[in-house]
Amino acid sequence: MLRTANPALNSSTFESFDTFSVGQSTTMTLQGTATKTGMLLVLLAASAGYSWIELRGAGGIQAVMPHFIGGLVVSLIAAITLWFKRAWAAILAPVYAVAEGLVLGVISAAYEIQFPGEGLVFQAVCLTFGTLFSLLTLYRTGLIKPTENFKLGLFAATGAVALLYLVNLIMSLCGVGGLGFLHNSSWLSIGISGVIVIIAALNLVLDFDFIEEGVKHGAPKYMEWYAGYGLLVTLVWLYLEILRLLSKLNSRD
Repeated sequence: MLRTANPALNSSTFESFDTFSVGQSTTMTLQGTATKTGMLLVLLAASAGYSWIELRGAGGIQAVMPHFIGGLVVSLIAAITLWFKRAWAAILAPVYAVAEGLVLGVISAAYEIQFPGEGLVFQAVCLTFGTLFSLLTLYRTGLIKPTENFKLGLFAATGAVALLYLVNLIMSLCGVGGLGFLHNSSWLSIGISGVIVIIAALNLVLDFDFIEEGVKHGAPKYMEWYAGYGLLVTLVWLYLEILRLLSKLNSRD
């Protein structure tokens, strides 16, 4: 059975496509998936740029709060809908990219304001795409092979991170203050962030493998959009974790 820790690309995604009619024009391809992923990244970057300019400009935080909240709500609705309606991916994946871009733009600008002149966002973007292309190269050359034990271990590690964040969220909502070691700049916190960055990065390997299996199974063409969306989910997570790690390191300077 196919396995990935990415919730967007779960183990049942391609199960019903084993006998789908094969043909370049009707089925999912690696090139098509790469193209769709690139298009989603452009939409996300454009949307993020817009909210970034709004926050950094005369509008300030008050001007972008509707974008931030609206982006969160719309991206969540799109993600939940895609979980059940993958055939709508050609419409919902771009909607998710634009909505998520609004959120990322605000978050990125906030980090840049907090650490002026450090170039944290530029560093995080470079490290994210550098990690993406490095792992893709290692995967394509066979230097990294997602064995079943590798998948199981990473699945468990990702679940542990999700549980940790859930506990932190619940504690914060209850007024307890959350888990301090996730937010401060102690070496323990930095070490934990480093491990989470590695876990997020390795999820890209599972996503590559999962998409390749989808192509072999002859998944329908719209799954290129869905697979691109799944990769985008991992990339956004990786970017945010790298940004968080860089901010902690800069806080110690």
